[in-house]
Amino acid sequence: MQGIVTDCLRSTSHCSDGTWMQSPLSSVPVQVLIHSGGTSQSVIRSTKGKKKLKISGRELLSVPPQVFGLDQLQVLEMSPERESCLRYRMELLPQEISCLRNLTCLYVDSNNLKKIPAEIGTLSCLERLTLSNNHLSSLPAEIGALQRLHSLHLANNSLTELPAPLCQLRSLTFLDVSDNKIGTIPSSIRHLEKLETLLLLFNSLESLPEDVCVLRNLRTLWLGNNQLQSLPAAFGELVNLDWGYNYCSCNFEGNPLESPPPEVCNRGPEGIRDYFLSLHRIRRD
Repeated sequence: MQGIVTDCLRSTSHCSDGTWMQSPLSSVPVQVLIHSGGTSQSVIRSTKGKKKLKISGRELLSVPPQVFGLDQLQVLEMSPERESCLRYRMELLPQEISCLRNLTCLYVDSNNLKKIPAEIGTLSCLERLTLSNNHLSSLPAEIGALQRLHSLHLANNSLTELPAPLCQLRSLTFLDVSDNKIGTIPSSIRHLEKLETLLLLFNSLESLPEDVCVLRNLRTLWLGNNQLQSLPAAFGELVNLDWGYNYCSCNFEGNPLESPPPEVCNRGPEGIRDYFLSLHRIRRD
């Protein structure tokens, strides 16, 4: 059985066994060949001019090796949650991912990934990477080489600390590490000077380093459902976290906060700053 993907904004080939591919940006027809008998796979036969590929299948057991020959591919989607009927869950991101040097977006969330290969660091054009809803407990040091990366999604994994290589990602503006087991944040987080959104809710944080307070571009910081008893003394300097007008910009709920207490936190950066200034004066006197 064969399906043909042709030129249109959202062109789709869908076959009886559920395996399908999309080609939103291609102006060149792409053949999709379906093998019958046990294992179903999608195999790209013609790829010239292709920019974006979404691959999935009810019976798909592995990434077709022909995918890694698409050296002009810019967007690759391999996230089964986007189709509720899919049974495929990738357990390993192949090392051959390094062949896709022009990738700007890679979606591999909601699989069964336990490890990311070091070759991820060769994707120097990568701007967006989604790894949420997997089983990752660590990341390779090479991920720190992705200097164009501005959006990284790592929610719902098994991280126990914020991986230090992430703090080398100087272009990062969005980082989601919520719903992990993170207990510590490295002081090197201060290097993420462009960071605007940091999601840390549902972790095991007992404290935050003072270095978080130098991230003056932060506009959204979610800290809910951790074990925080106190905030850094300079926390009030994060003036863009103006949750007095936009409550969603900062979240403390579910923490046993004592210094400052919750009622002070509700006053926003100015209230927190005044609290620590008063505390400093009392201690000095």
